[in-house]
Amino acid sequence: MQDEEGAKIARALAGDQKAYHYLVEKHRSAVFHIIKRIVRNDEAARDLVQETFMKAFASLSSYRSEYRFSTWLYKIAANSSIDFLRKKRIQSLSIDRPIETGDGIMEIEIADYSYHPGKDLERKEQRFGIKEAIESLPGKYREVIIYRHQDDKSYEEIADLLGVPVGTVKARIFRARELLKKKLKNI
Repeated sequence: MQDEEGAKIARALAGDQKAYHYLVEKHRSAVFHIIKRIVRNDEAARDLVQETFMKAFASLSSYRSEYRFSTWLYKIAANSSIDFLRKKRIQSLSIDRPIETGDGIMEIEIADYSYHPGKDLERKEQRFGIKEAIESLPGKYREVIIYRHQDDKSYEEIADLLGVPVGTVKARIFRARELLKKKLKNI
């Protein structure tokens, strides 16, 4: 069967219209179903079937016989379908420009629900409370917390800066966090 198809492909390359027609008729249904599953539109699928065969026969000389012709053709069909979907433009509205309607020009106004003064105030109070809690820590704990969480330094960098072992830095950070938890529990 593949030898017969290979002979038809060779004859189509030589310009034999009957061989071309044979290949189209043999694969048209499968190509249509592949395309329809991708684009989900019968009319567009019929147009894309024609486009697929036009592309395939225009580049038939690039077909390599060690692969199945159907696989090569179906790949062209899938790519044509994907290209079609990419080109299809979705209607969108600009929220920056007015819209012309039968009743005149309308401006689009969109409410901003993201701003909550109460939540913003609460966050500021929390930040202030955290800052206050850090400031109230004993010096050796305050220092490691600031280096670690505000300056984003590694344990090794903190150890070098303070001239203490890494284990001491880890212990101080742990103790500082425990103290902060107690202080911030009421906030």
